[in-house]
Order: sequence, then C-alpha cells, then structure tokens
Amino acid sequence: MSDLATHLARLDGHLARFRDTGILNLINGQSVAGSGGMFETRSPVDESLIAQVARGEAADIDAAAKAAKAAFPAWAAMEGDKRKAILHRIADLIEARAEEIALCECWDTGQAYRFMSKAALRGAENFRYFADLAPLARDGQSLPTATHLNVTSRSPIGPVGVITPWNTPFMLSTWKIAPALAAGCTVVHKPAEFSPLTARILAEICHEAGLPAGVLNLVNGMGEGAGKALTEHPDIKAIAFVGESKTGSMIMKQGADTLKRVHFELGGKNPVVVFDDADFERALDAVIFMIYSLNGERCTSSSRLLVQDTIADRFHAALIARVNNIKVGHPLDPATEIGPLIHKTHFDKVTSYVEIGLADGATLAAGGTRVGDAGWFVRPTLFTQASPQMRIAQEEVFGPFLTSLTFTSEAQALEIANNVAYGLTGYVWTNDLTRALRFSGALEAGMIWVNSENVRHLPTPFGGVKASGIGRDGAQWSFEFYMETKNTAFALGQHKIQRLGA
Repeated sequence: MSDLATHLARLDGHLARFRDTGILNLINGQSVAGSGGMFETRSPVDESLIAQVARGEAADIDAAAKAAKAAFPAWAAMEGDKRKAILHRIADLIEARAEEIALCECWDTGQAYRFMSKAALRGAENFRYFADLAPLARDGQSLPTATHLNVTSRSPIGPVGVITPWNTPFMLSTWKIAPALAAGCTVVHKPAEFSPLTARILAEICHEAGLPAGVLNLVNGMGEGAGKALTEHPDIKAIAFVGESKTGSMIMKQGADTLKRVHFELGGKNPVVVFDDADFERALDAVIFMIYSLNGERCTSSSRLLVQDTIADRFHAALIARVNNIKVGHPLDPATEIGPLIHKTHFDKVTSYVEIGLADGATLAAGGTRVGDAGWFVRPTLFTQASPQMRIAQEEVFGPFLTSLTFTSEAQALEIANNVAYGLTGYVWTNDLTRALRFSGALEAGMIWVNSENVRHLPTPFGGVKASGIGRDGAQWSFEFYMETKNTAFALGQHKIQRLGA
C-alpha cells in the first residue's frame, strides 16, 4: 500500500466518529449542540463532506463565558506547578495523537502532510514551553527607592476569548491557548468555521489530560454570530485573535464598550530583500520556501521579492525553473509540496489577482492556473516586472503568489519595502554586516530575519506593526497580555509625609 493510500485509510478511521456524531461544541466539559443548528465542513481536496458542525450563537457563547467565569477562581488559584503538570500531560497526548491531528488538518485545510506532520509536534512544543513557565507566571520585580520598597506581582486577567484562523489552525490554537492556561486564565475558543476538526481534538485532549471543566470551552460558529458575541461579552476580559486586518479592526470596535484588551496577529505583505552580495543559492531556497510552503497561506510569507537589479535576470531565471518544478497534488501524499487552497471563495480571490497583475502590466512568469477539475488547486504563481504601486505589490493575496520587484540602491529597496500598509516580518539577504544592521534597523516590521527563513524561537517576541497587529506573543510578552501587573509600595522607615490642615 502506498503512503497516500495508508494515510487515506487511517484518515477514514479518524473521521468516522465525526461523520456519526458531528463536531460538537464543548462547554463546561460537556459536548453540546449549537443553538443555531449545524453547518457543513467540506474538504478542499475534493469538496466532499467531512462532517456536520455545531453552529454556536450568542446563547452558546454566553454559556461558555459563564462556565469560564465560574472556573476561573479555582484555576487561577491553582499552584503553578500543578498547572505545569497538566499542560505537560496535554503535550504528551498531542504527541500521542500527532498523526491523527496531522491527517485531519490536511484534509480540513488542504495543507501538505510534509508540513502538517510537524505542526502537531509544534503544538506540543508550545504547551511544554509555557508549562515550564507556569510556576513563574506571577513573578514580578523588586524596585526599591530610598523611601519605599516597590514590589510588583502579576495575576491572570480572567476569562479570555481566543479566535483562531483556518491556516495551520492547530498550531496557532496552541500558540494562543497554552500561555493563557499557563497564566491562569480560562478560555473560550472560537475556531475558524472552515477548519473545525483539530480544535475539537485539542479540546478533547485538554480534558483527557485533567484540565478542569470550564477552563477551556469550545464554541464553533460563524464570525457574525459566535465571533461577534464573544468579542462583546462582558465576562470576557481580553481577545486574542489571528486573522485579517479588517476583522481585527471590527473586533476592536465590538470590544470597545467593554474595554477589552486585544492582541492581534494580522496580515502581512512581507518583503524578502536580496542584495547582489547575498549567498545566491541559500537566498533562492529561502525565497521559495517562505512563499510557497504552507500553500502561501501564512501571515509571515515573503510575498514580495525585492531583488537587486544587478542579479535580477539570473535570480528570476533560477526562480522560474524552481517554481515550475514545485509539486502540486494531494495533501496526504508525502511528495506533495502544495495542496489545495482552503475553499472556493479564497481560491477565487487568489486567482483574481492573476488578472489584476496582468491588467496592471506585470509579467506572469510562472503558474497562475487551476490544477484539475476537483478541489481548489492552483499552480504556484510568480509575477515579475512589477512596480511598487501595483495591487499585487500592495495587497495581501494569501496564497502561493509571489510578486517580484527590482531595486538599484539600498535606499530604494528600503523605500519599496516600507511603502505598504503592513509591517509583520521582513527578510534580508546580504553578506555585508553593516548593511544588514542598518537596513534591518530601518525596516518597518516587528520581526526580521537576516540570511534566514522564518525560524521561530519561542522566547523571542512575535508580532507586527502598522496594519499587521497589536502586541507580542512569546515568553513574558504573552504573560503581559494575559495577566495584570500590580505594584505594592512598602514604606521604609519614618520618611517625612507632608502635613495638611495641621
């Protein structure tokens, strides 16, 4: 039996229970239907029905928020070492079910197995990392003066809402939920309606690991129903959201009346800047990997190539040859490098930019066409001869779609790189250390990699500027969002106090 056939057979076994019972909400430790009935989730591979999904509405969010509020005092008061042990058990169970998670994620999202086989393990790593920080979450600082000893401490903010996207949903869910639980918060999770499978698996794993009822609640549904109700609910103290910049703006408005704290990881139109002194082959590998892996459906993708004009022709020739050789195919085939896009609406959006790029005068150098008649497969696309003002150089396509621009000088490259609404990441390729320091310092982005693809180090801050987000994830930056900081000042000795009315 081939690897693909083996994966399909195992997937069928994992999906059987969802076909029978549907994908239900999980509120206060109980599987419950949605008050809005059910909706369908279909695979982008062949448009076949995966399962019916509970459609949560405001009533379901209210029940979940109340459950999170009721569970909060005990969870917040639990010793950090005990929370650490539970989170490590969650990580153990993620690893034990890693293949199931990967197969379901591939079928639900269209992502290639070669990447999703690692995503579950990344999720376990997220839980282990924040588990180890749980005993330290409350720690503060000693800030003495001549007259007072100032002591800071932290406490969890309360029940929080986590809204996650349809691209790599399992890993991104763990990235938000693990630090919230480690901090002592309780959670209401609203996953994207297009990829509900692994959110349910994660909720099951958490409860199997011993997470008390009500600490993590799962409510499926649509943004205008469950999502809006979550962002407006008075018992929810903060919203952590990953998704489109436009949606982030809507969430800020919806949460304004209840003064919600928000943390947003939003869109990107990230530049990868290749100077003529760069390591040519390594830069080529990184450019291709950071836009065409994960179907290009990633906020940190390097969707704008800025290549110095002295090497542009050579770089484009090598790039075109490689792009045309990328394997598009069934996501459960280990040889596949690009699977189908998430759904028809997104497929239509991505392919519409082919016509936009041609109409604006750019050159379609590779791809841009549909693959097959079933599912939402598209050939990896490359436009050259683009100018910075073109829509394909300004707007987030969020697919396997690369726009290449050329530059003459460092100053011109910086101007082009910064001249977009977004500022999530940037990638710089040069062997001139002084230029690397100077350029990265002036680049408007929250995260920059020099002579590297995106390599995530969990203790470092993750987040963007401008329309790419608010706040940072990672280590203490996550705790700053999920926790309140208190300062207590103790007087030292009999310092003089001003007397009024004596």
